[in-house]
Amino acid sequence: MNGATRLTIGIAAVSLAILGIGAIYAQTQDKYTVKVPGGLAFSEFKGYESWQMIAVSRQAAKSGDARGDGSFAVILGNPTMIEAFEAGIPDNGKPFPDGAKMVKMHYAQKALDAFPTAMVAGEQLDIDLMVKDSARFADGGGWGYAAFKYDAASSTFTPFTTQDTPPQANDAKCGVACHTVAKSKDYVFTRYVTR
Repeated sequence: MNGATRLTIGIAAVSLAILGIGAIYAQTQDKYTVKVPGGLAFSEFKGYESWQMIAVSRQAAKSGDARGDGSFAVILGNPTMIEAFEAGIPDNGKPFPDGAKMVKMHYAQKALDAFPTAMVAGEQLDIDLMVKDSARFADGGGWGYAAFKYDAASSTFTPFTTQDTPPQANDAKCGVACHTVAKSKDYVFTRYVTR
C-alpha cells in the first residue's frame, strides 16, 4: 500500500469516526433546548421530574388517535400549582397565580409481565406543558401551552404539528381552543386528587 492510499484510508476512517460521534451526540438531545413557536420553551419547566403529582388520567380508546389508545397520563405541578390547589383554587372561584405550571406526560399502556391483567405505563408518547403568565399569554386566558411528541428511538422531543396524530397546533396558544370549555375553572381540566 502506498502513502497516498494509506492517507486516503486514514482520512476516511477519521471522517467516519467523526460522523459516528456526531450521530451519537445527535441522539442525546438536551430536551431543555426545545421550544414551540411563540417562545414557550421546555427549559421553563426544568426540574419538573421531581414535582408533585396532581393526578393521573387515562385516554379513552379512539380509532386513529395515537393518544386515544388507552394511554396513561401523569400530571405534575410545580410548588406554585400545588399550593394553589391546596388553597382551593379553582373550586373557590379564584384564578391560579402567575407562575403556576403543569406537566402532563402520556405513556402507552402495556400488560405487566408478572401480572398480565394489570396495565402499567409503557413507552412515553409525549409531554404537554402549561404555564400561567397573565401578561405574556393574555389572549389565551393567561395560559401558555406547549406539546412535544417523544421519539423513543432517538430519545428526542419535537413540537407537535397539524400533521401529527392527534393534529396539534404547535405554538404557545396550542391549547387555548381545547381549554376554553374549562374557562369556569381557570382553563384547567385536572382536579387535585386526594392524598
